[in-house]
Formats: sequence, structure tokens, C-alpha cells
Amino acid sequence: MEPRPGSAATGDGPQGRPTDEADALARDAADPLSPFRDRFLLPVGPDGAPAIYLAGQSLGLQPRSARAAIEAELDAWARLGIDAHFAPGRPWFTFDEPLREPMARIVGARSSEIAILNGLTVNIHLLLASFFRPTGRRRRILADGPLFPSDRHALTSHLAQRRLDPSTDLIVVGPRAGESLVSTTDLEAAIADHAADLALVFLSGVHFATGQLLDIERLTDAGHAAGAIVGWDLAHAAGNVELALHDWDVDFAAWCTYKYLNGGPGSVGAIFVHDRHGRDRSVPRLGGWWGIDPDRRFDMDGPFLPAAGAAGFEASNPPVLALAPLAASLAIFDEVGMPALRARSVALTGYLARLLQDLPVEMIAPADPAARGAQLSLRFDTAESVLERLAARGVVADVRAPDIIRVAPMPLYNTYREAWRFASLLREVLV
Repeated sequence: MEPRPGSAATGDGPQGRPTDEADALARDAADPLSPFRDRFLLPVGPDGAPAIYLAGQSLGLQPRSARAAIEAELDAWARLGIDAHFAPGRPWFTFDEPLREPMARIVGARSSEIAILNGLTVNIHLLLASFFRPTGRRRRILADGPLFPSDRHALTSHLAQRRLDPSTDLIVVGPRAGESLVSTTDLEAAIADHAADLALVFLSGVHFATGQLLDIERLTDAGHAAGAIVGWDLAHAAGNVELALHDWDVDFAAWCTYKYLNGGPGSVGAIFVHDRHGRDRSVPRLGGWWGIDPDRRFDMDGPFLPAAGAAGFEASNPPVLALAPLAASLAIFDEVGMPALRARSVALTGYLARLLQDLPVEMIAPADPAARGAQLSLRFDTAESVLERLAARGVVADVRAPDIIRVAPMPLYNTYREAWRFASLLREVLV
């Protein structure tokens, strides 16, 4: 949903600019998604009042329903022990399966293309084992930069294991000199220039530092035109922006669930594998008993014949207690829907961006709402010091070295008044 000029979705006030606290409160009162804030537990600041929590891009808040969801499984464990694996209602043996459909709706996929398992970097390793298949000259990986450290370690380790040289076989396309954002045109040109050498294009949907949203469909097409497999790290995109992974013909993707999806610290990650690969049993994969059809998991002598779809990339049984809070959060996402959530996100982040226009702040996030998610990245010479002063005033945000403070108004639980209050506190800190 793109905002109309002068609408609330642009963040403009009655005269085209945000005004005062009363204006912010009026926006909150008029927003149909405002009541969802009450579904989450809010940390408190130094004064004991609810903190202005703008760090959902690092760790989402706890849904109030998460505790009961965990306690229900603890109760099943206490009452039933091992029999809870096959108890009526929500058996542990298939606990992850009902979560695929709501997760598929969040990322624009078929449920058969989704699996919920492990953590993000482990899943990237599993997917690279299947989809990075260098042959002959076609052996290089192209990525956008600067790379998040864990992605860099994953990519370089797979190159090294195949006796390739990360210094030459990992191509990282970053922003131009003096710029903060990577150009889609530059990425396309680099993919075309290296087409004969590329085995894999691996990009970030939303960049962790800048909040830049890449054109996933366009860059996937570019990678395929070069003859490469195209995969995506969607850690900062899933639950943040609208996605259509199946229709965009993405080969594979991985994401975590503890950021925008509010699954809890270290919560279970998820993967997307396009059906054309998931149903192709010739695609190599690291096998395990959870990657085969459920009725054959205890077959002691049978070969590894992967289940159809992304489930065929699983290896171990899912951690039930870790999945319970994610299930609680996914129920909220299903109730709201990504179109409504994204519309409020565009409005709320746009409102904050306009409040910051008159401050001595360099905002490196894209100005165009269609080119960013909820996150605004602000550059300061003394970012750590600025954040310390904000924290003393009840603001929770984070720093990405050396000079970026990231703030992300979350459409499910942040408010216009909090955006207004943050801008006021930042002005106070900077004066």
C-alpha cells in the first residue's frame, strides 16, 4: 500500500507537517491497530514508566499470550510425559506443521515451501549445502555489503570448504564511495558482469544497518538471467515488509523470528524453498530423520527420501517450548494481516522521519517508504554517547558500530506519541 500525498500514511499533519503531542495522540486514537499494543508486555524505563521501546529490529517484545502458550506445553510435559508427542489437540510430533501456513502468509509463500527449524545461521548453512554447487568456472558468490558478520562467516566458510578462495570468489557489492545505500543498478550491473562466474547470488532483503529494502523481485530476476541460484537473508524483512517469495521466483530464503516476528530471544528460525526445488529429490541436502515423511521417521534401515517441500530440508525434531511463543505471535500476525501492518508501519515510520527533519541528524535510511522497512538509521559522531543519554530518558534503541543508532517504530506496539516523544528527547539530548 503506497501512501497518498497528504494522507496520514505520509506522516503529515493537518498542515502537511507533524505538530504537537495532541496531534500524535489524535493519530493514535484514530488508528484501528492501536489496541494491539495492549497485546504486548512493555519494558520499563529508569523512572518506572513504560520505556519508549524502538529496538524491535533487534528483539521484538513479548506477546502477553506467550507465557500461557509455554505453560500449556509445560503442563502437557508434566501430565503426559512422552505421550504428549501424540496427544490430541496439539501433538508435539507435528507441533511445527500448523505454523507453516501463517508463516507462509507473512512471506508470500505456499505452506509447502516453509519449514520452521534451527536458528538463522544454521539454516543458511543447511541451504548453502544444498544450493551452493560450484562447477567449473561458475563458482563465485555475489552478495551486497557491508555483510552482516554471521552471513560473511557462513559464505566464506562454504567457499573455503570447497577449496575456493573467499578473497576472490566472494564478490561484495557495497555502496559507492561517500554513499550509505547500495544501488540496485550497481547490483544488477555486477551480476551481469560476473554472470559466467556466478554459482550463487545471496542478498539481504532489508539491510541490517541502513534499513534499506532491496528490490527482491528485480534482483532475483537479474540473478536468474545470469544463470545463478538466488537466495535471500530476510532476517530484517520477514514480518516487516510485504513479501511474495513464491511469485517472485526466489530459490531459497532464511530468516529469524526474534526480531519483527516477536518469537523471543534466540527463537526458532524459518526457511523458504521454492516448490520447484522442494519437490526435486535430486537436490542434495543434509539428511536427518525429521526431513522424511512422518510415517517413516522410525524406519531403521530405509534410505533418506526427503519429504516434499521445505520440510525435506529439516533434520532434527523441533523444540516445542521454543515454538510455543512463536505460535502465540503468529496468531497475532494472522489476525492483523501483513497489508494492514505494513500500511501502519509506513505511516508510523514516515511520521517519525518527518519529526526528525528539523534536527541535526543524518538519516541514512532511504527517504522513500517503498525502499525501507520500519527501521530508521541515524548517524552520529558520538553514537554511543547519544544512546546513553537517550537511555537515561527511557529510550531503548541500539548502536551499530561505528556511528549508527537504529530506531524502529513497530506497528504492532509502538505509538505516534512515542515517536513524538522520542523526537523531543533527541532534540533535548542534542541541544
